Amino acid sequence: MNYKTLVSILFVMSFSSLSVPAAGADPMQDFGTTATNVFFYYEDVEAATTFYRETLGLRVAADYGFAKIMQVAPKSFITLVDHTKGMHSSDEPKTTAIALVTDQLDEWWDYLGTQDIEMRSDDYTPRAGSAHDGFVAVDPEGYLLEFERFNPHEENERFIPVLNATETLYAHRDSNVPENLGFKATVVWFYYKDMEGIQRFYEEVLGMDLIVDQGWAKIYPAGPTGYFGLVDEKLGMHNYTEQKAVTMSFFTADIDGWYEHLSTNDAIEMRSPRIEEEDEYRAFVAYDPEGYFLEWDVFNPIPANEELVKAIDAQ
Repeated sequence: MNYKTLVSILFVMSFSSLSVPAAGADPMQDFGTTATNVFFYYEDVEAATTFYRETLGLRVAADYGFAKIMQVAPKSFITLVDHTKGMHSSDEPKTTAIALVTDQLDEWWDYLGTQDIEMRSDDYTPRAGSAHDGFVAVDPEGYLLEFERFNPHEENERFIPVLNATETLYAHRDSNVPENLGFKATVVWFYYKDMEGIQRFYEEVLGMDLIVDQGWAKIYPAGPTGYFGLVDEKLGMHNYTEQKAVTMSFFTADIDGWYEHLSTNDAIEMRSPRIEEEDEYRAFVAYDPEGYFLEWDVFNPIPANEELVKAIDAQ
């Protein structure tokens, strides 16, 4: 069995025990996702781009001027947005974090110690028998970056085989990052008051399947290398806030199917009255029950999207 076949089987398996929504749809299977993305909002988007490109080695997959789509892992992206032109202001609380999943945690710790980067973690000491190890850095405008390794552990029984079959996307050569350092996946963390209610929402309305249960945090596959984490705000790195300077985004090849499913479901509030049509993309936005913005996107095959579409379609 070759690598691509193994990844496909493991990814399908990760969705095999989905909770079926009341309407009978199975949206993650029926409409699917091709990649995941998270929008962060900046006063100085050019400085943020320099940081992510040079210090972390991310590639610019698409550059729209006011927004830059950075590729983190094979099918995981961060979009850096000029806050004067986005849906959120940089003044809103940054009630999110992103885990940059890597097998090279020691090497990343050593490298970041040579860079001008704010560290939230004073030290890094792997713990014997721990389900995961990591440390936290802070980007130029305050977003939390969690460098994380998931270890062989009963908590990760379903997760580890998928991660092991996922290739690392190495930093580009023109960055400060040493050769053979990179990331294989991301987990975007959101922080909630009602964990039982929000878990039902993501499982029953969006059709997500729990892959890691940490008790106070739940991890769901949301794309081939992108994961979504629900965190109890009383125990996580952030507390609940009404406003949140973040949007979670799902790239999909079937945006019409997603829109039809969600716009006719009373359990979700839509922000977009219709699918928005632009030269670069088609998209719509909804809210989850505690106010986080959720966006679905498909990108048109135009020159400005050439590298992005290539990355999304890569096998």
